[in-house]
Amino acid sequence: MHQLQADDIVCCRLRLKPQEEHLLLDLVERGVILIPSATSQLASRSKTFQARIFLPMMLPGTEAVYDIHGLLGVICRYERTATRPIILKHDRKNGGLGIHLFKDPEDIFTLAANSVLPFPFVLQPFIAESRDIRVIILGDYIEAYQRLNPDNFRNNLHCGGRAIRWELSKEQMALCKKVMLRGAFPYAHIDLMLTHDDTVYLTEINLRGGIRGAVISPQEYGKRIEDLHKGLLQKILE
Repeated sequence: MHQLQADDIVCCRLRLKPQEEHLLLDLVERGVILIPSATSQLASRSKTFQARIFLPMMLPGTEAVYDIHGLLGVICRYERTATRPIILKHDRKNGGLGIHLFKDPEDIFTLAANSVLPFPFVLQPFIAESRDIRVIILGDYIEAYQRLNPDNFRNNLHCGGRAIRWELSKEQMALCKKVMLRGAFPYAHIDLMLTHDDTVYLTEINLRGGIRGAVISPQEYGKRIEDLHKGLLQKILE
């Protein structure tokens, strides 16, 4: 790391520990070129970071919470708007395993104040009548499917959901492109929420994700990621 200089290129995702992400800032400040971008790598690791940079594209009422004082402020805002139930997302858990449903915001405060819920985390209103759409974008390869789970509000396939092919609308595709541009994502797994009136919001984005339920094979998936990296590298070298 200390031998890297300005215009050196690191063409892979960096395997950083949870408290090492500040190294991304150091590399960028020193002019090291990262493929994928530092922003996309950090956003893939942190849901609170996603909630900060993608907030205008997320469900109204979404909040990144870093400490007990910030949580009190969020609870007050939720109480003023009678917002409940509430979804809590742990910062670094995936596959639906870090998602919790609370009927009352005070329950969240009680658990957090007693160190049962670790900071940081993301809070947002629970929308019962909504669709969960997974979109995979790998360059010119795009596919989407709806994730459904009749037995659980967690639609993740890891939690028992099933996949149904989905045709993206122009509005949904436009939001995906807007999110990728904002986060400097060269490729992505994007989760969208469609409310009962077909309003579309971003829920999460990641550089990588499970492809269970997708049409693309693991072999083709890996090849397309490799080709995208090579293409980005070639553009820089030109």
